[in-house]
Amino acid sequence: MSRLAQTHGLSDVQQEIVSTVRDFVDKEIIPVATELEHRDEYPQAIVDGLKELGLFGLMIPEEYGGLGESLLTYALCVEEIARGWMSVSGIINTHFIVAYMLKQHGTREQRDHFLPRMAAGDVRGAFSMSEPALGSDVSAISSKAVKDGDEYVLTGQKMWLTNGGTSSLVAVLVRSDEGHPEGTAPHRSMTTFLVEKEPGFGEVRPGLTIPGKIDKMGYKGVDTTELIMDGLRVPADRVLGGVTGRGFYQMMDGVEVGRVNVAARGCGVAQRAFELGVRYAQQRSTFGKPIAQHQAIQFKLAEMATKVEAAHAMMVNAARKKDSGQRNDLEAGMAKYLASEYCKEVVEDAFRIHGGYGFSKEYEIERLYREAPMLLIGEGTAEIQKMIIGRRLLEEYRFQG
Repeated sequence: MSRLAQTHGLSDVQQEIVSTVRDFVDKEIIPVATELEHRDEYPQAIVDGLKELGLFGLMIPEEYGGLGESLLTYALCVEEIARGWMSVSGIINTHFIVAYMLKQHGTREQRDHFLPRMAAGDVRGAFSMSEPALGSDVSAISSKAVKDGDEYVLTGQKMWLTNGGTSSLVAVLVRSDEGHPEGTAPHRSMTTFLVEKEPGFGEVRPGLTIPGKIDKMGYKGVDTTELIMDGLRVPADRVLGGVTGRGFYQMMDGVEVGRVNVAARGCGVAQRAFELGVRYAQQRSTFGKPIAQHQAIQFKLAEMATKVEAAHAMMVNAARKKDSGQRNDLEAGMAKYLASEYCKEVVEDAFRIHGGYGFSKEYEIERLYREAPMLLIGEGTAEIQKMIIGRRLLEEYRFQG
């Protein structure tokens, strides 16, 4: 265990879970990650191993067959997995956002139907907010649901679904004007639908098409897709929580968990970049001595280690705040913003330490260099995080003139 990014106050169970995941990462993920990533291959053997460890049920309550663990335990596991290969953490993150939304907002029937199978890893979750034309502007969603008897008919196109192909349950946010008069605020006329489908690509159920994987710069292995709904019929009992118009709040609650997750991913990738940089600096020699003995490199290592430590502390604080039942949008936004920015900087410094070899696909740092930018965008860009942080600060520090 390294000196950096330690988490104090963990229970024996938490320590054992995190240690088990770390061992799994060292033995089963790191040795194969770069090869799989270069082939853009779905890591089926790794996913099967995570399923065996019970990780798909980590945060799902024990009554549904899960481990009932905290967001903090989950975030620390994500940190370890991202340290091995960030794409694998993406596979479980979207699953957990959907499981969390079901746990917090689902009807009793919805929880009983989905959560036990999600805990076992037999049902994999994905969630869908974004659309091709709207980016971060969730209020501009144009996909629609129209009531037709005991069903809703969904039409529209969604974008950037992690697990879009491999998932069998997708939480989809659309606009549903039923019961909401003209002039209703956009966020009050959105509904989350629980859409079941067959894994795979093409028309995966009548009215629902997953066209194929989007070819990406990094974050490979995990499938990122579009989702096209054309007359997709969904039963009324698959409205999350059973009531329309609450979708925006349900999704934002899930995204708070997602932001802690992205912060944890940034921490994990940064840790791995630091490990690679500090090791290479002691192996590579110039001007008659290891480059680690040059002050310029020591300064880089000092900055990198400080950023790893600071990002980890903020991520842990955001997770603990959510676990305590308090609102954590400020802390989650700060943690996600800082961890993703620091991750990019630490990875770049490790890349620079490697010199020309950092540009070679033979070296792991090349993969990390392509993966880090995704964290600047996922679960809300840095600019969106700063908007959230700024608004919350003005609420907390309102001037009483």
